Amino acid sequence: MSHTAIASILLTLLQSTADAKWVQLVKTTYNSADNQTRDWESAVRRTRPKGSLIDGVGIVTILEKPNGPELLLQKQYRPPIDKVVIEVPAGLVDEGETAETCAVRELKEETGYVGKVMEGSLGVTPIMFNDPGFCNTNLNMVHVTVDMKDSRNQNPQPETEENEFIECFSVPLAQLYEECRRLEEQGFAIDARVGTLAEGIEIAKKWKIS
Repeated sequence: MSHTAIASILLTLLQSTADAKWVQLVKTTYNSADNQTRDWESAVRRTRPKGSLIDGVGIVTILEKPNGPELLLQKQYRPPIDKVVIEVPAGLVDEGETAETCAVRELKEETGYVGKVMEGSLGVTPIMFNDPGFCNTNLNMVHVTVDMKDSRNQNPQPETEENEFIECFSVPLAQLYEECRRLEEQGFAIDARVGTLAEGIEIAKKWKIS
């Protein structure tokens, strides 16, 4: 049985900012468009490296298979929503690390696959903000291809940390939207990055964008 299948919440307590390691709650006073002084409550991530413009990366990993490209996905339990979430590989940047270097490193650590960042403008996206009305967290999406003929990718072995319980699987890229629907019906939560990618593919199909 997988670790993600048996994870569950035992207790939830309110936590003070002083005790928090990863986030901080702030209240911002600002002057709005109607010239009124207003307050806004939000969260700030404490882990962004000095000098970095981003907190981390999301990795769109394309497995190059004979029957067509497949997207590498993960199942990972997330306590804030008490669900196993369907995600793309992702991780926080280290100090002095580029988005490209971070993506290749995190992909190897979480999945065992050795990938290559796509060339051109699709390689690294503009900086994206996950939920700007709530938190300052942001990232670059990095698009990576995995050569399945490479001997290093024949039997990939993850190098996850002790507290990481991740299951990897892949889905034909053309069927991603349908698979997201199916997984949601099974009780999984769909990460916004996966759902948005699936939606974009369906929009491209409907409007015949190539």
